[in-house]
Amino acid sequence: MSDNLGNDTSAIASAAATAAGEALPSPAELTPGPAQPGSPHVASAFAGGARVDLDGVPGRIVVLVGQDLVDALASSPLGGLDLASACQPALDAAARQVGARARAAEVVELGGEDFDITAVMGEEFTTVPLIGIGIDAAVLIAASTLAGAGEPLTDEPDLAAVMGDLADAEPFVPAFVPAPRGLELLHGVDMEVTVELGRTRMTVRDLLALSPGAVLELDRAAGSPADLLVNGRLIARGEVVVVDEDFGLRVTEIVDAAAAV
Repeated sequence: MSDNLGNDTSAIASAAATAAGEALPSPAELTPGPAQPGSPHVASAFAGGARVDLDGVPGRIVVLVGQDLVDALASSPLGGLDLASACQPALDAAARQVGARARAAEVVELGGEDFDITAVMGEEFTTVPLIGIGIDAAVLIAASTLAGAGEPLTDEPDLAAVMGDLADAEPFVPAFVPAPRGLELLHGVDMEVTVELGRTRMTVRDLLALSPGAVLELDRAAGSPADLLVNGRLIARGEVVVVDEDFGLRVTEIVDAAAAV
């Protein structure tokens, strides 16, 4: 890969990074820096990352994030949250900008200063830093992805109108500056919310004997509150209500952390 990226390649990489930055949990707005040829040691500036393979376009995309986001995920009151799940919306958004669909994200285990991210990418790649308070994240896009990029998918807003001519930009030098942040980092993370009316245990024989009209007795009395679970963890209880012909839950009790364990 040449020292300077072509204008088209830079614009595609910057558009993908812009879309990723808008979906990545961060208390500060993330804006893309200059797109540059990827360094094998770029990961040394970050604490964690996630990658996705693509459908519709060859190659893969990686998002690298700083220690503050990794720590916030680990210390969440809802239990340790998965970095891959937190980064999935950002990777999905970046993939749409190159005309692809992202598969399920996987965590990238970074190995310190001598870690070579090229082995994860599988080929040469382009790096676009995402700048907030410092260089808070980076988006890495495989060369084959940029070469095979199609029109942005239209199920999300087109964010391709971004940076101009970056051919003469200064090389990207990682300089991660951690800053104290709170759980506002997680405001954009999707969580699975479930309302549970009750449970029961059945033998396989009884389960196979079920038919339309069968009634299951649950381990909860009529009128008892339903449980609200987030990622399988009990958070609150409430009353089941009907809102515009849909079921809903009116929260009546927030469960403290000790009782939810």
